[in-house]
Amino acid sequence: MDIVPALARDPRRLPAQRCDAAGHVHIDLRAVWALALPLMANSAVQVVLNLTDMWFIGHISTAALAAVGAVQWLILGVLFLLGGSSMAVQTLASHAHGARRFRRAAQAAWTALWLTLWIAPACILVGLAGHWILVPFGFTPQIAHLAEQFWLPRIGGASFAVAAWAMMGFFNGIGRTRVSFMVAAAAAIANGLFNELFIFHFGWGVAGSAWASNVAQAVGFLLGFALFLRAPIRVAFNSHLTWRPLWRNVRRQLRLGFPMGLMPAADVLGFSVFQMMQVRYGTVAGAATQMVTVLTSIAYMPGIGIATAAATLVGQSIGAGDRDWALRLGTRVILLAALVMGGIGLVLAVSGPWLLPLFAAVHDRHAMAAVRLGARLLWLAAAYQFFDGLNLGSSLCLRGAGDVRVPVVLVLPVCWLVFLPLAHAFTFAPGQGWVHFLPQFGWGARGGWSAVILYVMLLGSSLFLRWRSRAWQHIRL
Repeated sequence: MDIVPALARDPRRLPAQRCDAAGHVHIDLRAVWALALPLMANSAVQVVLNLTDMWFIGHISTAALAAVGAVQWLILGVLFLLGGSSMAVQTLASHAHGARRFRRAAQAAWTALWLTLWIAPACILVGLAGHWILVPFGFTPQIAHLAEQFWLPRIGGASFAVAAWAMMGFFNGIGRTRVSFMVAAAAAIANGLFNELFIFHFGWGVAGSAWASNVAQAVGFLLGFALFLRAPIRVAFNSHLTWRPLWRNVRRQLRLGFPMGLMPAADVLGFSVFQMMQVRYGTVAGAATQMVTVLTSIAYMPGIGIATAAATLVGQSIGAGDRDWALRLGTRVILLAALVMGGIGLVLAVSGPWLLPLFAAVHDRHAMAAVRLGARLLWLAAAYQFFDGLNLGSSLCLRGAGDVRVPVVLVLPVCWLVFLPLAHAFTFAPGQGWVHFLPQFGWGARGGWSAVILYVMLLGSSLFLRWRSRAWQHIRL
């Protein structure tokens, strides 16, 4: 495997840049796709992993599907909060790579691994506190019991996921996205095998799916770590010599990583509360929302793959000293992500009536009602996919530039002061829901998903304007 950094071979070269015969500089879309396609494949593997989980859980019962859907986003939000230092690895590694300071890229990965080890006890404690965390949401006893069964092992073993993020962040930051794909593919294969083993052969139910995810992430981390310490990486990045934690690096990574994790955490925790609203409204609404959420990840995951490539390209351009090129290149890739997601969202809406029945238990009396509702919700989900592409592309470009504080300030009020109140008002009728001082229109799941459209449009537009403002060009890491 060729691991010699491209910028080391040609110091004059900027990421994804080409010159025509007249000497005019252009964006090399082939280079963008060369970086983005493995990340899209990586994301496609994540889609397969999500669909695999939904297939296994859906064949336990519709209640199991609704219960896992109720806490899945909350779990992801906790992972983001605890794992921000690992998310910072890609930004730091890409800047170091662009500046041809390769040892620093390896130091960022090691720093994240040390921090992951230190947060492991916190993951276990949050996992043990699952009952008290979920009580305020007022689930039915059956849903609450199933959700707690999934919560404890999934949160307790979160360190494996965070460690795997650190390894993939390093390889993404240095432009070795094919390695990240290998890690994700190995994890997906392990996830399918262990889901079958733990859920059905061992009879662990929804807890078995959580344990399967943990084991799969551990497999991905071990593979990534082994490749990180292989001879070619050791030669180019001194990955075997940079393992000692340096406190200045720890402080920098925490300062960058905490807001970096807080931003998606605020988003997904808000969506978690939205999902819980649908579960509280009814099992059919909760299961349909879970199916639609996982299916729309078919659009989300390619978008996040393209946006992750943008973060690397922006970081490498800044590291190489050309922030104007970072702006031009990042803007082009943001629009590419938006167009790809918008197109896939439309295809999913058309295909919904044929896709959704694949994930329902035919013996369950609620299954067909959830499928019919899900098919209608897919059209609402398709309506915001273009703006979600703007959201993902802009937020990842800003992350690649190290602009992480202002985006958090943008996301928090839009999510918690606009989206969630609207979702509650649109979903519940008077007398339902958690609070009663808001107007309540009782439009059910379709009302809740209408609030999602407004939220994503506002968020995507705000972050894109932040990117185009050039304020991030004054940030120094």
